[in-house]
Amino acid sequence: MTAGTAGTVEAGAGGTEDTRTRLLATALRLFTEHGVEGTSLQMIADALGVTKAAVYYHFKAKSEIAEAVAEPALRELDVVIDEAAAKRRHGAQVDHLLAGFVDVVVRHRRLLALFSSDPGIARAVEASLHGEQDLESRLMGILLGPDPDAGDVVTAHVALAGIGLAGGAPAMTELDDDTLRRHLLEVGRRLLRRPRPPRLA
Repeated sequence: MTAGTAGTVEAGAGGTEDTRTRLLATALRLFTEHGVEGTSLQMIADALGVTKAAVYYHFKAKSEIAEAVAEPALRELDVVIDEAAAKRRHGAQVDHLLAGFVDVVVRHRRLLALFSSDPGIARAVEASLHGEQDLESRLMGILLGPDPDAGDVVTAHVALAGIGLAGGAPAMTELDDDTLRRHLLEVGRRLLRRPRPPRLA
């Protein structure tokens, strides 16, 4: 039986896409526990309860798995940037980008924790971005607007880097998503000098 056939058979019960989703979730957990370099394809297969051949059916190398683990966060961020750029006022663009960026950070906080500590995930992110317009440049273009000064540039970089690092920090694991989101957004607004939204009556 070939690797492809084995993968098809073992993926059949829950569907190929469901198996791939579970594989990526399992890989992220193992990457978090052991690092990318310390996680083998056999470990992923064992944790998933399938053969190594079934893992090969979906991915030919561990680097492909690492890229696929990082890909959803990058795609979500890409959508947020496009949505923000479509706003007519610069202030509305900044507000939408900040809120969307915080949402992505909170949803993918485990990945960010891994990104800050594991070069394997950092390499995977770089590989995923190969050939695309740089996300950071697009983020900065919206945040800074026309004619930014040096202080604006430094502030925008500190805001994004700080939100990302804080979202994945071990000290934040005790916070639920809503609490973390609220505080990250508040800090981002202060750093970027954005007014608080009006309270609903």
